[in-house]
Amino acid sequence: MSASTTVARHARAAIAVTTLLSASVWAQTAVPLFSSMQPGQTLPAPLREITLAKIKPNRVSLVDDQGTTVLRVDSAQSGSTVALPLNIDPAATPQLSWRWKVSRAIDKADMESKLGDDFAARVYVFFDVPLASLSFIERSKVRLARALSSADVPTAALVYVWDNTHPIGTMQSSPYTGLVKVVVLQSGAERVGKWVSETRNIAADFRQAFGREAPQVTGIALGNDTDQTAEAVSAWFGDFRFERTIAPNIAPNIVPSIAPK
Repeated sequence: MSASTTVARHARAAIAVTTLLSASVWAQTAVPLFSSMQPGQTLPAPLREITLAKIKPNRVSLVDDQGTTVLRVDSAQSGSTVALPLNIDPAATPQLSWRWKVSRAIDKADMESKLGDDFAARVYVFFDVPLASLSFIERSKVRLARALSSADVPTAALVYVWDNTHPIGTMQSSPYTGLVKVVVLQSGAERVGKWVSETRNIAADFRQAFGREAPQVTGIALGNDTDQTAEAVSAWFGDFRFERTIAPNIAPNIVPSIAPK
């Protein structure tokens, strides 16, 4: 995999979020509710599916699930996300809640390897960390991503995932970059096919992951991917909400940063 593809793979949703932010006035202070939409309708702006060159996109649709409209993402040797630009202050609304379910866990996924970086479901939260506060190497990676994309790529992200083998609560750097921290919220097949509700204090998670206070949230993105493992999976997402109420997080199982494979 080339250096440009490596950067682009993890930056694709981030690039799209910031491109939307810079090109329009679509930045939201709340997430549009899927439950307020109609099954079969096209995703309304500012929601947008983000694809990457040379990778087959997922199939994204609004569907009915027991009388409620939800987002369905079908991945078959493919990968893409649905992104939303936001302008959220995590100090004021630190709690992010949603529900999700998946059809299966991805057997060959390995979150410690670039070649296994696929998930049954994942949710990105992007943050606006000042570029000057990053290390020289981190600044260089961000500048490269921005040069390749012609967009103001976010400087940090949390990614909440449905993994296959790692313990729930595991938090570690992405195999692509230390600017992206992966947090395992569900793992394995125990809850496959069932709706699972999640509540995260994103301010606390950011502080734990990066050792500093959380800056402004610039967007979220959700989806799944199977382009590395050549498998297939479906994920469903219910409504997302940022709220003031703070619920305790599961204590993360911190894993030291690893060298990319």
